Amino acid sequence: MTQQRTARRGAAIGFAFVAYAFGVTMVGTTLPTPLYAIYQHEYGFGSLLTTVIYAVYAAGVIAALLLFGRASDAYGRRRVLLVGLAASAASALVFLSDAGLAALFVGRVLSGLSAGIFTTTATVTLVDLAPVARQRTAALVATTVNMLGLGCGPLLAGVLAEWAPLPLRLPFLANLVLLVPAAIGVLRAPEPVAVRPGARLSVQRPSVAGPARAVFVPASVAAFAAFAVFGLLTSIEPGFLASVLGLDSRALAGLVVFTMFAGSAIGQVGLARVPSRVALPAGCLVLVAGLAGIAGGLLGRSVAALIAGTVVIGVGQALSFRSGMAAITAASPEAERAATVSSFFVVAYVGISLPVVAVGVAAALWGLRTAGIAFTAAVAVVSLGALLAVLRLDRRRSRQPA
Repeated sequence: MTQQRTARRGAAIGFAFVAYAFGVTMVGTTLPTPLYAIYQHEYGFGSLLTTVIYAVYAAGVIAALLLFGRASDAYGRRRVLLVGLAASAASALVFLSDAGLAALFVGRVLSGLSAGIFTTTATVTLVDLAPVARQRTAALVATTVNMLGLGCGPLLAGVLAEWAPLPLRLPFLANLVLLVPAAIGVLRAPEPVAVRPGARLSVQRPSVAGPARAVFVPASVAAFAAFAVFGLLTSIEPGFLASVLGLDSRALAGLVVFTMFAGSAIGQVGLARVPSRVALPAGCLVLVAGLAGIAGGLLGRSVAALIAGTVVIGVGQALSFRSGMAAITAASPEAERAATVSSFFVVAYVGISLPVVAVGVAAALWGLRTAGIAFTAAVAVVSLGALLAVLRLDRRRSRQPA
């Protein structure tokens, strides 16, 4: 009994440390958001290059998903998590190097690698360390920590850049300090899987299980739309505030982006019991409502509408992404589940990259305000397309005999 109690206590402490490490790593991935205006002034580039710098982050995430998606099954959870923490620390050090545009690109790629590693490995580690009866709660904790970490990055950097010295250095120094207890905690956490000797890394090709293909299409389209808006607002919303609304406060920029991720975290927790069959179409509709708020804020130059739309976008992302993930997981055979879920993440992170660069090109041609309005209209059409596909799938299923 004493050994069981000790093991449970160790697993609980390890769970807390891994959750903390997950959050801190995600904080590091969004630190540059309110700092892009300073980098633009420092290095003399515009919105287009800002979106490209942001998009290379998604390239790092996708590379990590394809290369490290199953690595922790062979090498152990802790080892892979430590690689993710090392990538996060390396990203912060590159940003501190003051090496110009090259540092921004390299730092963002390393940041994407850390996010891709933690998105999959930390999630399964938290589920492994939780008691069987609480594994669904552990998965919810992982998603919530992920979103709150992403939201706290812009908030921390914005506050430090607004009211503390060294705006391009202090946020990354703070991140390095936060990573130290994360590394110590991961080292002390129990290893929940057996390490396989002689294992080798291999690229995991995206694939979708046959039984999941019908639901994969509408779910991944909805995720693509939600992540596209997340990418836009994380990279460009400070530009909306400064150039369209005349509000150049870095703290305000960080706070507004934080509200989006906070809306997602609240949606994950508060709407966790909404059935996937209802949540996925509802998420598409909420996304459209949030996009209408963003467009209204840009058209009417209203900061209140922009913030309201940003929060609603977060809730819509929570509904559509969580329900899409649940539907795909339920429809996939166990042997093909990991590969199918990884493909779902790849589609979502492609949504963060390519559409954002397209907005950067449009902003260079027609201005940031016009590009933002056009983008919201285009993503609203994509979201409505996902909604129609979900409703068509439900109608087809209802006609099938039991």
